[in-house]
Amino acid sequence: MCYQPLSYEWGYTYGPPMAVAPLPQVRAVLDYAVSVIERSKIYLGVPLYGYDWPLPYVRGTTRAESISPQYAVELALRTRTDIRYDEAAQSPYFYYTSPAGQEHAVWFEDARSIEAKLRLVSEYRLRGVGYWSLMRAMPQNWTLLHALYDVERLV
Repeated sequence: MCYQPLSYEWGYTYGPPMAVAPLPQVRAVLDYAVSVIERSKIYLGVPLYGYDWPLPYVRGTTRAESISPQYAVELALRTRTDIRYDEAAQSPYFYYTSPAGQEHAVWFEDARSIEAKLRLVSEYRLRGVGYWSLMRAMPQNWTLLHALYDVERLV
């Protein structure tokens, strides 16, 4: 039996705008997981999505839209918005204003944030990774994954 501890959904549909899988929180989950589960039985959960929150955020009312990393980049380009990178969370984000005048915050995954998470597999000597939301477009993920690891498909 293998395990995939929940290391994402810190930023989520009904929560405040923040990284989906901030590295310090992912590390905290892994620190606990390896203290109670054999490392060889743990897959790191990696999200392939982000969220777009309308602002201002109102607890219990605001609902973020789940988006693909590719859509997030296209949205930043379309709105001529600079993508920033939170070094502590190891996650990209940006703010934009919709054509209707609504401000938004977007947090998502990119090659840098995914690489930071993939490197944890070696650091913690885990069995591997499992992706959440594979149907979301993020072509650079697969190039990065193949560059860092020998990929094996499990059925």
